[in-house]
Amino acid sequence: MSSRGDKRADLLRRVVDHLAEHGIADLSLAPAAEKLGTSKRMLLYYFGSRDALIAEAIAASRPDIADLFRDVGDTDELERAAWQLWEAITRGRQQRPIRILFQVLSLAPTQPERYAALAANAVTAMVEPLVPVFRELGFGEAEARSRASLLISGLRGLCQDRIVTGDEERIEGAAGTLIRAATAVENRKE
Repeated sequence: MSSRGDKRADLLRRVVDHLAEHGIADLSLAPAAEKLGTSKRMLLYYFGSRDALIAEAIAASRPDIADLFRDVGDTDELERAAWQLWEAITRGRQQRPIRILFQVLSLAPTQPERYAALAANAVTAMVEPLVPVFRELGFGEAEARSRASLLISGLRGLCQDRIVTGDEERIEGAAGTLIRAATAVENRKE
């Protein structure tokens, strides 16, 4: 018999899949619950509210930046880790779930009362773990923050472009240019 935590984790995985496929803009708990084979009451029991459910789905579906960049000790390793992130969001296990983040980021400007804080938290959760990596490589605080933002936000934007246009060759080239620029040590600002 599975525990409450196992049931919740399984339901969250199914919620992530559902949101990646059906979106969040028109998410209503009762119809979503029916498609998930549960009830609205159970969704509320496990997650508390629609917004909390979305927040947890984003947290559960985003790449673990700290883990991906944990062992980076030089710029070659940084570049390899950046390529691993790119692979995860375009062809790997994150390629479908990242669509949830894109939806939240797209809704934040027009529905800030519902999505602005959630979007800001999602961006921060991906950028902040990368800042110390750049600092350890000798970049000053401001430059470390700029490069972490460039790498994360740039790859995210290119991923979205790839999904929208399907132009894989152009986007792969752009990803390479971005990764090389964000990880280059030349002209390092202290």
